[in-house]
This record gives sequence, C-alpha cells and structure tokens, in this order.
Amino acid sequence: MRKRLVLLGLLATFSASGAVAQTCTGNCGTDSANGVVTAPPGGGNYQYVSTSGGAGGAGQISSVGGTNGSEYVTSVFSANAGDALNFNFNYVTSDGAGYADYAFAELLQGGTHYAWLFTARTEPSGNTSPGFLLPADDATLTPSGTPIIGGGPTWAELGGYSGKCYDAGCGYTDWINSLYTIVAPGNYQLRFGVTNWSDTIWDSGLAFSGLKLNDVPIDTGAVPEPATWAMMLLGFGGIGMAIRRSKRSRALMQTA
Repeated sequence: MRKRLVLLGLLATFSASGAVAQTCTGNCGTDSANGVVTAPPGGGNYQYVSTSGGAGGAGQISSVGGTNGSEYVTSVFSANAGDALNFNFNYVTSDGAGYADYAFAELLQGGTHYAWLFTARTEPSGNTSPGFLLPADDATLTPSGTPIIGGGPTWAELGGYSGKCYDAGCGYTDWINSLYTIVAPGNYQLRFGVTNWSDTIWDSGLAFSGLKLNDVPIDTGAVPEPATWAMMLLGFGGIGMAIRRSKRSRALMQTA
C-alpha cells in the first residue's frame, strides 16, 4: 500500500508538471471557430488573450504602455541556430480611431527580450503590423499585408463588445503566419500580449495557434486548471503521507 501511495503521488505531480511553467495574466483561454475567427490553418482549436476581463498593466510593451490587458507566456523550449519557429495569429479589435489598442508576440531568452515575432496595432487604414510606434517585426509575415477587415467583429472573446465598433479601424486581420529563424542555440519562451490603449473599453484580442519549431509543436497546453492544481496538491499529500508512514514503520521496527 505504501508503494502505491508514493507512485500515485508521483504520477499526479508529474502529470501537471508540463503545464506549471506556462503562465497567464488576465484573460487567456482556448476556443474553436467562433464568429470572425475561423478555425486556424490546419484546423483544430486556437489559444487567445483578450483585454475583456484583462488585468491592469498586463499585455504591454514596457516602453509603450497601455491600460489593461492580458498576456500568456509559454513553457521553456530548447532551440538550435537555424531552427524555424512559426505560428499563426489573428488580431481582433472593436476599437478604432485614436484609441490604438495593440498586440504582439515576443521571443524571450532567460526571461528577457530576444526578438519581436510581430507587433500589430489598430489602424484606420493600411497595415496593422508592424504597429504604429511599436517595435519592428524581426520575423517574416505571410501574407505580408496585414490590413484590418473592417466592421464590428463578432467574437465571443471580446465580451460585451463583440459585434460592436468604435469608429474606423475596428475589425480583424484574419490568420497571418509569423516565421522566425533562431539565431543562436538556447532556451526560449514565447510571450503573447494584448492591451487597451488610453481607455479600458472597446476591447481587443489576439488569437494564436500552431506554435511549432521545425514543424514540431512546442507548446500546446494551457494554464493549469483548478482541477490540475488539486491533483498536484493530492500528489504532494500522497507523497507526504507515504513518507510519514515509512518513518513510523521504521520507528516501530527499531523499538520492537
């Protein structure tokens, strides 16, 4: 029985370990085809971050700022020089005119900035990426043109602003591919963010999918659900109980 408790505890701990390194601040999740955000290239679900339900100060580029938003950081993955890193994204916004919400994907090494895989910002006309007054893209985008498909975008992740539009610039980009060639070997993470600008209304969001390194998925999980945390606690509890029982058994044997 003691060995079984230890095994169950270890299994519960390790089953959750792959998700622990992934973090979300604000509103992150997974969805399927919904409104203007169709199934991503290759099908299946996509992940998203949204300013709807976002947190103050989240999802921002530090030198640019914003109000409230959300961000998702992947678990660490290893890459070699020359490896191809790519994914798909779709920027969706109900805002427009002078309220230039923005989104981005950033490559991190050791928790610090390494490369901009794209930046996108609300524009009344023309390309959204690279975003106005935002860092330039270090990756190659396909298609290279990234104009907004205008109109109030219907997407559940915009919350109460789904289907609504504040002036010219609202809409969505549809799916765009970002391709970046790793320059130096090392351990990396991806950070996806979206933020409101100048206000905390007329929300925006970012859908992303197909995170791959040399066509191999690098991060397909999600931030741990409450049930996962419960499993981890049960696992640690099982290990602790087994250790206590083991110590008690040894003590009884020594006094026998």
